[in-house]
Amino acid sequence: MQKKTSFFQRFYVAICLVFFYLPILVTMIFSFNSSKSLTKFTGFSMRWYTELLHNTEVSKAVYVSVTIAILATVISTVLGTITAIGLSKSRKVLKETLLNINNLPILNPDIVTAIGLMLLFSSLGFRKGYITMLLAHISFCTPYVITSVYPKVRSLDPNLANAAMDLGATPFQALTKVIVPMIKDGIFAGALLAFTMSFDDFVISYFVSGNGVKNISIVVYNMTKRINPTINALSTIVIVVIILVLVFANMLPPILEKHASKHTKKIQRVIALLVVAALGFGLAKCGGAAGESHVLKVYNAGEYIDLALLKEFEEEYNCTVVYETFESNEMMYTKLSGGESYDVLVPSDYMIERLIKEDYLQHIDWDQIPNKANLMKEVMNKSYDPGNRYSCPYFWGTVGILYDKTVVDPADLQEGWEILCDTKYKGNIYMYDSERDSFMIALKALGYSMNTTDEKQIQEAYQWLVNQRNTMDPIYAGDDVIDNMISGNKAMAVVYSGDASYIISENPNMDYFTPGQGTNNWYDAMVITRDCSEVELAHQFINFMLEEKSALSNTEEVGYTSPVKSVYETMISGEYEGVSSYIPDFENPNSEIFRYQEPKIKQKYAELWTKIKAE
Repeated sequence: MQKKTSFFQRFYVAICLVFFYLPILVTMIFSFNSSKSLTKFTGFSMRWYTELLHNTEVSKAVYVSVTIAILATVISTVLGTITAIGLSKSRKVLKETLLNINNLPILNPDIVTAIGLMLLFSSLGFRKGYITMLLAHISFCTPYVITSVYPKVRSLDPNLANAAMDLGATPFQALTKVIVPMIKDGIFAGALLAFTMSFDDFVISYFVSGNGVKNISIVVYNMTKRINPTINALSTIVIVVIILVLVFANMLPPILEKHASKHTKKIQRVIALLVVAALGFGLAKCGGAAGESHVLKVYNAGEYIDLALLKEFEEEYNCTVVYETFESNEMMYTKLSGGESYDVLVPSDYMIERLIKEDYLQHIDWDQIPNKANLMKEVMNKSYDPGNRYSCPYFWGTVGILYDKTVVDPADLQEGWEILCDTKYKGNIYMYDSERDSFMIALKALGYSMNTTDEKQIQEAYQWLVNQRNTMDPIYAGDDVIDNMISGNKAMAVVYSGDASYIISENPNMDYFTPGQGTNNWYDAMVITRDCSEVELAHQFINFMLEEKSALSNTEEVGYTSPVKSVYETMISGEYEGVSSYIPDFENPNSEIFRYQEPKIKQKYAELWTKIKAE
């Protein structure tokens, strides 16, 4: 009986280890994949490591993450240790009150802490960047150090410090020679926890950073917008480094104990020097843009520009471009409304309409943009900005259905959006995990406007989506749908036109169509903020992006439809694979552009979408 129990224990441990470490192993294996696929291994290659080494954005992010983590760990460990010792000597009421307050940041959701810190820094007039990120990390790491150190302090004999001072030690010597050595295990645990929390953080870092300062988490998150296997290479390197650190952490203590008396002061000096160097280099490297005479702050969606164009613009106009990225229009709006300042934004149609209504934008002086002659007339004068007083088109396209020609019967395409309810394809569909786009599909399938505010129509659309979910068993997917459809995992998927074009270039079995009931004709555009500090440079940037060479390079890199006429004609000629030739159907009166939703309607959609996903 004992042997059986032992076997099952080992079996369960093995299962747990596989569950925990198999994803890491898969990531490491696919970092050596020769293709972009994240699901099919096509051959061994060091391609993504080479690309990673040449990616300056990633190298800078690694530097920021490491230096911030080191500094935040050292400072929060000192603050937390001193606070824990002080609490042990405090009165009971004060002690319990402060310990409860200390638990608030630990229990508080990260997003709440992030928004609070962002508003605090904005209200104090702090320039967001390296320093604000460091201060934020210190603030949320210190409570963890206090929690780790305080139990060790409580276990000490309260008379130890007094005894040391009775024997001639100063209060500082009593602290450093008696108290600290006896609670070093708690200090070390708190420091490790602080370093881990700082190095891993994304949410708080995202909201308190600015001026182009990003850590690894922010860069990786932005890279996930499109297929980017360099993430696997970066993850593998981080994993290997962590393993080496753990090995050295287990090997070094015995060595240090053996030679501690001889080299203690040298070790302390080296650590102090490393901390000072980290702070100095961090401020110099990440805060350097503040000293430039002309700095243009551009805020765009992740993976949505050819980064080489930024370097070209900097060289041509002798300036510095601080380029930041956002995950969604709503997140961009949150940072903007929180007091963050930018010069040029690239939001979507409905968000541009909102920014105009709320007076966040200034008029574009088209006389400063001679390349406006390159723009197609079809992309101008849209409902979100009549007359293009505030916006200049950047990319555009549609939302439609990508389908596998070897699986889907062409005759079924006549069903339009209703094909997504055809039980012939049950369990073989990806729906886009988007509240707006999903309700757009349902409303168009029912013959309604996708901008409707009629609660009865909205409720019908909700019921359509519920019925589809119950009968079709769809998978709600995000940007991971790209790799899945390249691999042919499903028969159909709701995707954006640019993503469809890229998928088709990788998998010729796929094709794309927009149903006759109409769809979302979307537009992203460049706008200049009301508080822009470099108005002339902002106009020069917009003009630069409309140059034929720049526009072609940009659309080749990103894959979406360019608003520049010559580039569009080149795209539809089929000369460039992987570049979208799927454009809005201007002849279809049922297709629309998303309009800004009033808060009450937006909340209604959000509540219904939550119910659809939750049931």
